[in-house]
Amino acid sequence: MADGSNGKPGQGLLGDTENHARVRTTALVIIAFAVVLFMLVQARFLLISLAVAIILFALTSDVIRFIARQRIGRFGVPNWLASIAALVLISTALLVLSSILLAQLNTVLVTTVSYAERAPSAVASLFGWMGEDVETAVFNSLRSVEISGYVRTVAGQAGNLMQGTVLVILFVGFLFAERIWFDTKMTNFFEDEGQAARATKIITSIIHRVNYYLLVKTVVSVITGAMIYVVAQVFGIELALALGILTFILNYIPNIGSIVATGMVALVGYVETGDAQTTGILFLITGAIQFINGNVIDPWMMGRALRLSSFGIIMSLAFWGAVWGIPGMFLSVPIMVMLLVVCSHVPELRKVAVLLSREGLPEDEQELDRLAEEIENRKG
Repeated sequence: MADGSNGKPGQGLLGDTENHARVRTTALVIIAFAVVLFMLVQARFLLISLAVAIILFALTSDVIRFIARQRIGRFGVPNWLASIAALVLISTALLVLSSILLAQLNTVLVTTVSYAERAPSAVASLFGWMGEDVETAVFNSLRSVEISGYVRTVAGQAGNLMQGTVLVILFVGFLFAERIWFDTKMTNFFEDEGQAARATKIITSIIHRVNYYLLVKTVVSVITGAMIYVVAQVFGIELALALGILTFILNYIPNIGSIVATGMVALVGYVETGDAQTTGILFLITGAIQFINGNVIDPWMMGRALRLSSFGIIMSLAFWGAVWGIPGMFLSVPIMVMLLVVCSHVPELRKVAVLLSREGLPEDEQELDRLAEEIENRKG
């Protein structure tokens, strides 16, 4: 036959139609991804604040329930009063933490400017063993770097921290106001109590895993920051407190944060002391602390709660870092946890969950039910 379709007229036309449909679908997916990516970049300040507010709201939901269960004589604490109390606590904690962070960051920036003149010569001297030409080349390269420009950029971003804090507090307040109607909205949205209950279990699993990750990460980061502060004090470093606080913050960035913190401590130590041997010892001690806490204590405490692929974490870190900058790096793991749990329970996306999970064994329905039952028993 002339149509080359095994003697069936129209079969070739049908195949062409299917190919056109696939091409059209692929094009629409690419366009939709580009539009979403554009919106993520353009509205990143608002979306970052909203993401942080959702995480804080999830973290404090149990606190609200705890306050609401308290009784004063024969009277219990109303839910609205418990929500207001939790919101006041969150607002106070956020404002205090933001003030401390800004103060320490300001100290580091001012000291950086004062160290800017002697930092190139101090770093270049590390390459003296390679010859005078190499040392001179390194010195000239570092001297051409505009430290003040970077300092102004960081200071400008830090200035947005307090604005973001206020916006996060507003978002959390509105989420608290809406929480009492959440179950009703879920039922009306799905128009099926069974589907609404399953969606609630999935959300509960996400909240539980993100909360557990943040709890473990906070404990490990506090221990690491405190140890770095003690080591810096022993070596007589002027910025010991600032280095401890910044180490605590950087440890929330997976993998890269601990490397940056270790290099930062060593660099500050060398600029202050000017002794390569002392700096080497400081670098080894700091690196050992980061290695033990990050590769022994952290995985031991995490256990099987996350089951995230290491390669997936790096990819998520790179993507959200490119889209949202440093805040995106902090949020990369919670966002990946959310994607893993959601994809685990959507049949069409199950293969994505297999790729994102560590052993290729994402959460199943039995584990979802077990976790929901465990959380309900804990609430009771």
